[in-house]
Amino acid sequence: MSKKKLNNLSDLGGFVFSTNTNFELEKEEETDTPLPKQQYLEAHFSNKGRAGKTVTVITGFVGTETDLKTLGKLLKTKCGVGGSVKDNEIIIQGNYRDKIIEILTKKGYNVKRVGG
Repeated sequence: MSKKKLNNLSDLGGFVFSTNTNFELEKEEETDTPLPKQQYLEAHFSNKGRAGKTVTVITGFVGTETDLKTLGKLLKTKCGVGGSVKDNEIIIQGNYRDKIIEILTKKGYNVKRVGG
């Protein structure tokens, strides 16, 4: 395996090394989660990149990671299926788009059906 030559700092993959012993990483403050009626969510149906398995993807959530995970857990429980929360998206296994739209609308969210 040959060593790759580094031409500039971007070749390090975003890492910057420092000898400053007093350096403190600034953390981004999480914003408060807006009310459900101020949220505009999109319900997508997808099977690309998942070996043909169908999933429902909810995007557009604004708020804290904890609130996103809580909403994801609620949807998984109501649909009785598995899923995950990552990259600011809720992924529900199976085609439950209509049921999810109904659940979110009852909770007060503005939900748009995207795709066929």
